[in-house]
Amino acid sequence: MSNPIGITGYDFVEFYVGSAKMWAYWHAKAMGMNIAGYLGPETGIKDKVSYYLVKNKIQIVITSAVKPSNYEVSSFVERHGDGVKRWSLKVKDVHKAFENSILNGAVPVRNPKKFSDDSGFIEEAAIKLYDDTEIVFINRDNYKGIFKPGFGKHIQKINLDFVETGLNEIDHIVGNVRINEMNLWENYINKSLNFETFIEFGAGDISTQYSALLSKVVRSKDGVPIKNPINEPYEGKKKSQIEEYIEEYLGSGIQHIAISTNNIISTIDSMKRNGVEFLTPPDTYYDMLKERASEISESISELKKFGILCDNSEGNGYLLQLFTKPIGDRPTFFYEIIQRRNGALGFGQGNFQSLFESIEKDQMLRGNFDRDEN
Repeated sequence: MSNPIGITGYDFVEFYVGSAKMWAYWHAKAMGMNIAGYLGPETGIKDKVSYYLVKNKIQIVITSAVKPSNYEVSSFVERHGDGVKRWSLKVKDVHKAFENSILNGAVPVRNPKKFSDDSGFIEEAAIKLYDDTEIVFINRDNYKGIFKPGFGKHIQKINLDFVETGLNEIDHIVGNVRINEMNLWENYINKSLNFETFIEFGAGDISTQYSALLSKVVRSKDGVPIKNPINEPYEGKKKSQIEEYIEEYLGSGIQHIAISTNNIISTIDSMKRNGVEFLTPPDTYYDMLKERASEISESISELKKFGILCDNSEGNGYLLQLFTKPIGDRPTFFYEIIQRRNGALGFGQGNFQSLFESIEKDQMLRGNFDRDEN
């Protein structure tokens, strides 16, 4: 079987943060998401709060501790800052998915468990991923309530004035890992989930004159759209974005989540008007883009106006993408907005040079570009 785990797609992503209310407000305002559910003291949970946000197929949970006794949340945030604690996979059978992954080398975090209330039940289990991160298997076929038991309607009235963003679903989730960890996690994910390595970027494939990285993309084998790039630092003259992430996050973890749209120009325009900050590519990028723009439907001047990158170097259609600046206090997690045109499958290799030059400019502003002398 090509999919013995029974995966049918991404489900939710959960962040652990210092202030869930503030993060929920930002996602609602900046990304046009709906705060659809809430968990906390008012729903009988005394030591934490969680906000459940949805937009089309995107589901995000944002959690913070309200008491020091919730050590799981508070210790994560103290060490890593605001970041992704777990991402989840919808599966047909949680017990089967969990047992199959464990037989193939996954490290168990939580055994399968049923959670129920008057609206039905869900089943969940979890396995380990990078450092303090988890992959959750979930089945909610028998649940009709808000997200899962424990959640109720959001009780606070928030009147948000935002521009519709048109964001659709998770395209891929990217992890940053330490030197010599990329192959370890590639093998772990491929064996545990019966995935395969789709793309490899070796020495010299992703670099500027100053910094470099290595990357591999693992994905499900049977057409279910689950794709997970893994990045590792590589030697360069200056400190790479991956090194900066690992130093600031204090470990390996989720660097960014790519979210798809059907009209990236409209989406970026809306998100900028909602207050989102994006990286800015050099103007020379668009001079070079004009030379290879014969199959691009979008106006080059419009792409330049909004700073959108376009890659048609990989042979199958083309993709359009742009990256936000880090959305928290530490320069760690950010979002990618992506549109795939005409069956594009890649990850923007033709954009790497300009993208990393943009990131390096921000690293220099933070004083995190030069290597430490000692």
